[in-house]
Amino acid sequence: MKKVAIGGGQGFWGDSPDAAVHMINTADIQYMACDYLAELTLSIMAKQQLKDPKRGYAPDFVTRILKDAGRTAKQRNIRLITNAGGMNIQGCVDAIRGWAQGEGLKGYKIGYVTGDDIKDQIPQLLRDGWTFPNLDGEGDFTEIVEKIYNCNAYIGHEGIEACIDQGADTVITGRAADSALFLAPLKHELGWAADDWDSLARGIMAGHLLECGGQGAGGNYMYDWRHVPRMDELGFPIAELTAGTLELTKAPDCGGVICEQSTKEQFLYEVLDPANYITPDVVVDVTGAAIRQQGENRVRVEGIRGRRRPDTLKLCVGYHKGWKTVSMLSFAWPDAYEKARYCAEVIMKKMARIGMRADDVHISYIGLNSLHLNVADTSERAVKDLNECVLRIAVFSRDKAECAKIIPEISPLQLNGPPGASFFGGRARVQEVMALWPTTVPRDAVKAAGRVIEA
Repeated sequence: MKKVAIGGGQGFWGDSPDAAVHMINTADIQYMACDYLAELTLSIMAKQQLKDPKRGYAPDFVTRILKDAGRTAKQRNIRLITNAGGMNIQGCVDAIRGWAQGEGLKGYKIGYVTGDDIKDQIPQLLRDGWTFPNLDGEGDFTEIVEKIYNCNAYIGHEGIEACIDQGADTVITGRAADSALFLAPLKHELGWAADDWDSLARGIMAGHLLECGGQGAGGNYMYDWRHVPRMDELGFPIAELTAGTLELTKAPDCGGVICEQSTKEQFLYEVLDPANYITPDVVVDVTGAAIRQQGENRVRVEGIRGRRRPDTLKLCVGYHKGWKTVSMLSFAWPDAYEKARYCAEVIMKKMARIGMRADDVHISYIGLNSLHLNVADTSERAVKDLNECVLRIAVFSRDKAECAKIIPEISPLQLNGPPGASFFGGRARVQEVMALWPTTVPRDAVKAAGRVIEA
């Protein structure tokens, strides 16, 4: 029975390349997919490209993975798939071509998929009556149209598979759905039909288990993080599939763990509704899934079901929302929290006196409630003997000048406020706030296409 093995090489832009390089060098895999894009990554890339047309993609794929292991991947017939193209797919393709030519890899095939960027189509879609409803139920899309940085649809596997069909050694995309990077080679190799929803769902969940890199192999592991072996050499997960099975493992001679508990944590990560996990390729139902240990660092996943794909695609719209300033002061024991809270009151009185008009002010205390917010334990027992506490004040405004008003009022409080204050991190600065407008777009409005060139 034919078996296909695919590894997850990156979980985000800035992730370590070590596991990917080790996997290419040691693992018995035919494919590796690297995910670089989070929801607002494309907005950051879009801003970069405005300043420099050559930027706007994740150069790490070329400078860290291809540079260290690309030649080995080619020699071992491991094909690479990534969404590192971001907002500048052509720029990423050019960088890969330059690398391949520098390595003397004549005939190296580079596939690339375009069509996810639909920013130029927004005016016509609005005229056609599409309202781009916010999935969080907030606001009117027409109010942000002039502030948009990027507008990218979560495309599915089709363009990627077309490049694989044409023999691409590496395939570059923009905002493909993370799991589609993994589904495409599985569908290609195992010959699944376009409406074999159960098989497609299994392929999607294989991708889902790999797309976050180390998080699927003992990284960020809530259940038993203390006993993850060799976390300094953390390996990333590998999915092995046949026509009817899905198993998870990892490369030899590396750290990490593949077990029922670590797999379950990643399995339900960001799924929201286990009966209706919506992707561009298939709607997945995992309510009947079973995850069982099959041996050391090997888990089998069964019982995944699928239904017809949706008629719409998720759309990631990044836009300019306003400005923010974040300021911090630290306080030492004794009475660290009491002094920090009193200092916050002093600052807010000063801001009221000079007439600062902020749209939002958020005050939290690092070491007490900056993460757990209003569910944090702020009882007298909890705050009495804090060794230290950091006051954090974040000001948001649509007016840049309003955010700047608080900046000169922070550092003087080292001497003009409660005792024990320490100013650190340098003078605060006003920063742009980029926000996400999650919405949908009709599937037929997105024309993704895959092409292949030779270096």
